[in-house]
Amino acid sequence: MNTDKIYAESIANQYALKDTSKIVALKKLDRKAKRPSEIFAYTFGTLSTLVLGFGLCLSTGVIGGATQASFISGIIVGIIGIIGVGVNFPIYKKIRKNGMQKYANDIMLLANDITDK
Repeated sequence: MNTDKIYAESIANQYALKDTSKIVALKKLDRKAKRPSEIFAYTFGTLSTLVLGFGLCLSTGVIGGATQASFISGIIVGIIGIIGVGVNFPIYKKIRKNGMQKYANDIMLLANDITDK
């Protein structure tokens, strides 16, 4: 086996003009179906984690002084953050399922067209 030839072909493939083939269209549709759920999960998860951390800082006295009011409000804010982190994955799954159902027809038609060749 000529490894130099394989290496040269792999580099040439990187610089070759890419045509919009059916595989590329299928990948784009797949990303289009899944992207909203990923954006939501990262954004909502990050915000919920920040809320949880803020509640932790309030309840330990790092922010707001070591008063009883900041302790109680920190616990409440922390519980809200925990709830947000807890519901993030089920909401993500629901959004992903809806996105995949929305594009399922187009993806299946394109996939069947590719596999029939």
